[in-house]
Amino acid sequence: MIICMSDILCVTSRALCKEDFLVRVERVAAARPLGIILREKDLSEGTYRALAGQVFEICERYGTACILHGFPAAAAEIGCRAIHLPLPALRALSESEKEAFLVLGASCHSVAEAQEAERLGCTYVTAGHVFETECKKGLPGRGLAFLREICGCLSIPVYAIGGICPKRMAFVRQAGAAGACVMSGGMTCEDVPGYFSAFKEREDDI
Repeated sequence: MIICMSDILCVTSRALCKEDFLVRVERVAAARPLGIILREKDLSEGTYRALAGQVFEICERYGTACILHGFPAAAAEIGCRAIHLPLPALRALSESEKEAFLVLGASCHSVAEAQEAERLGCTYVTAGHVFETECKKGLPGRGLAFLREICGCLSIPVYAIGGICPKRMAFVRQAGAAGACVMSGGMTCEDVPGYFSAFKEREDDI
């Protein structure tokens, strides 16, 4: 990944945006999080590829890492060498397809899944959901003990996901995570630079 002071990955969701999606992406990219994961799972591959090309260009302009999601062929077509996949899609990826990417991530929900993702060549994983979140309403978070266990058994970076906010980041870091993923906050906050800066400012808040 691009070297950056932030340890926050912003996961996109067009449905949450109250403004033009690409305007929001540009505002987030300008705030320089560690990276932007273009999720948008409802899109067809062709539509996703067209959007990904635009997002990739925006991220390149601001020096923010762009991580595409779910469509390795589309990523290869536009020259993006970072991809995030659900575990079933990662399992289906051939070794030659993996070699096209410098950054390869997977979503994991158990220690066994995280260990498998590392064996399959991932350079990082996301682990969650850690805290209760509106995205998975009614489902309790797996908790910090879950995050700590995954961080303790992998040699690659682990990013916490699910209900992450600035006041919880110190706990996430203490559990051994390399950082965290945010979605709703990054997509809806009014003060985008202030939102991402708050994660750095709360490092000592226990």
